[in-house]
Amino acid sequence: MKWYEVKIKTTSEKVDGICDILYDVGVGGVAIEDPKDIVNNMKEETSWDYFDINSLDIDQECAVVKGYLPESEDLDKKVEFIKKNVHNLNQGQEKNEVDQITIAEVYEEDWANSWKKYYKPKKIGQKIVVKPTWEEYIPNEGEKIVELDPGMAFGTGTHETTTMCTRLLEKYVKDESTVYDIGCGSGILSIVAAKLGAKEVTGVDIDEVAYKVSKSNVELNSVKDIVEIKHGNLMDVIGGKADIVVANIIAEIIKLLSKDIGIFMKPEAKFIASGIILDKVDEVAQELGKNGLKVITIERLGEWAAIVSEKAGDKNE
Repeated sequence: MKWYEVKIKTTSEKVDGICDILYDVGVGGVAIEDPKDIVNNMKEETSWDYFDINSLDIDQECAVVKGYLPESEDLDKKVEFIKKNVHNLNQGQEKNEVDQITIAEVYEEDWANSWKKYYKPKKIGQKIVVKPTWEEYIPNEGEKIVELDPGMAFGTGTHETTTMCTRLLEKYVKDESTVYDIGCGSGILSIVAAKLGAKEVTGVDIDEVAYKVSKSNVELNSVKDIVEIKHGNLMDVIGGKADIVVANIIAEIIKLLSKDIGIFMKPEAKFIASGIILDKVDEVAQELGKNGLKVITIERLGEWAAIVSEKAGDKNE
């Protein structure tokens, strides 16, 4: 099916008005690229730690609003309606040269499949190979395959933080290990733990979409007899203790987790924490130490770090 992308370059102040115009002509949803939103989010303490605004393919001087309309007999009328009403937003204001409207043809099939050509099987540990569901791959001796459908943009498993967590799971997971995966996202680390021989794995995510994607990927990898995915907050949905807790999140959340994570860890259990930018390694390590977790190793890859800490205590606890 042929669609048309209506792209409007404007100012941040007029984004809401332009969205209303697009909804009036029947678009099902809009995409907004506004540098001001990104800058504001970066100022929040619990926002993503590392983000390079220059890596985005957007104009940093203005906002962009996109909407999609199917090919139809009245398409020209809808486009004229958009142009007229965007122009009317400027009435009573100084002439604004920012507002630019472009129309381009797109195809539904392109949306669904064009990105897949960049996602290939990749070995991210000594044993673990992440393979997209649509690719063929014959494993070498000793390799363990993780089939992954990223679904709603929860990652392909090739990010440095996921790679470090995978390598550390390879090091610490034993046949009798119980593993908790906090903020499981696509479920990849839960599946990795199961593939490495863990006896019992629980993945937890507060995001409902992540919960559904994780459950789907667990079934896809035939490990649902080992892995259970739960929706909610760690404190509310888990009551036991693990040999290994892994959390690939962000530094500020790891610092918050460190205050209570020991409750869910057996004596001498390992806490694998990643998603930490290099600038925040020391403060995360200090917070872990303040909460009774001894840092035993710090791994670095690219701009990211993973910290492994251990809970002290009597094995008979």
